[in-house]
Amino acid sequence: MKTSSREPKLRLRERPVQSVNVLIPEDVLDSLGQVANARDMSVDALMRYYIGQGLRQDLARLFADKMFDTTAAVLAKHLHSQEEVSLILDEIREAAGAR
Repeated sequence: MKTSSREPKLRLRERPVQSVNVLIPEDVLDSLGQVANARDMSVDALMRYYIGQGLRQDLARLFADKMFDTTAAVLAKHLHSQEEVSLILDEIREAAGAR
């Protein structure tokens, strides 16, 4: 098997963007500037990073909540006891490390 000495290229797809004005307290903006400088990036890039990171976490949580709701509905359809359904869901949440 041949290995290439070339560096792999990161290909980012272009996405439409929209400008948004956000009021941010000056001390928060100063802190963002300090962190951005330490990371060798712009404040804009750092803010986009933070927004993207938080958004991905919230979307994952929403998806997990939807899956638990769907699981509960399916279990309720096939089991006769709401207590059994609750016990199973609690076990799933515990195994998954969910709240």
